[in-house]
Amino acid sequence: MYRLADALGSLVCGTRTAMSKEDAMWKDYLEKVDGEKKDKDLLLFALSTCGWCRRAREFLDGNGLSYEFVYVDLLEGKARDEVMEEVARWNPRKSFPTLVVDGEKVLAGFNEERYRELLLG
Repeated sequence: MYRLADALGSLVCGTRTAMSKEDAMWKDYLEKVDGEKKDKDLLLFALSTCGWCRRAREFLDGNGLSYEFVYVDLLEGKARDEVMEEVARWNPRKSFPTLVVDGEKVLAGFNEERYRELLLG
């Protein structure tokens, strides 16, 4: 389901206008991970079977970052459709993982160097 081209590197897709988490009906499906570092608002769209998504979560966990995430493939029906619409707003290629940073920047795919630069730099 994730795309190989995105697995090979990470793209900063830039600023996008999307539904806020407060307005989203699918927000009830988000899981929260409390880390020591809470200075960034991180939202991860992932697949439960995706190795690159697992590596993204391991990076966030290993660096003590707080974040919210949803495994899109575990949702069904309208909930899945709503989440995929949100993913498409941030990442038109709809690839995974998709990490939204502070509601402004997007990292599509997993590239540890880009994650370090944007999240720890």
